[in-house]
Amino acid sequence: MTNPLRAARWLILVIKLPADPSRHRVAVWRELRKIGALSLGQGIWAVPQVPVFADGVRRALELTDAAGGQGMTLEANGRSEQDATRLQEMFTAARSADWTEFLADCGKFEDEIAKEIRLAKFTLAELEEEEQSLERLRRWHRDLTARDVFGAPEAAGAGERLKRCAAVCEDYAELVFSALHADDQDPS
Repeated sequence: MTNPLRAARWLILVIKLPADPSRHRVAVWRELRKIGALSLGQGIWAVPQVPVFADGVRRALELTDAAGGQGMTLEANGRSEQDATRLQEMFTAARSADWTEFLADCGKFEDEIAKEIRLAKFTLAELEEEEQSLERLRRWHRDLTARDVFGAPEAAGAGERLKRCAAVCEDYAELVFSALHADDQDPS
């Protein structure tokens, strides 16, 4: 019987870029971080071999070529069960760190709305700003969910936290609309 961890396939990217200008290294690094690639060492990155990573890997290799560098993609899996487990654990730990950062931003979002309520700042401009922040959280959640292929433990809580952020924003919207319409209700 084949162990599913050993059967997991990985793409290993070996990227070599010229030292100058540094903007090329930064561009490739940003692209690989954006897709959730796991840094294994200088110029060595790994992603599970699943479709969600294909476009990002292609873009990183295109950026490498455009910078006059060299990129190579290798297919791999763990040589032993321990190797396969360790690689998956490292990748999942990186996703856990992403989810932890996401959860912290959800807390900041809720704190910001609580502050606006405390200050009675019930304006359409402020509501639009908070709705844009909520949309950013939704996009981030979608992106993290797509690349969390092994299921980091924080993922389920993050989905619930995002729902709570949406409810907090909806409650704030009600307060804004009530405040904006309060003058319309003048009894005189």
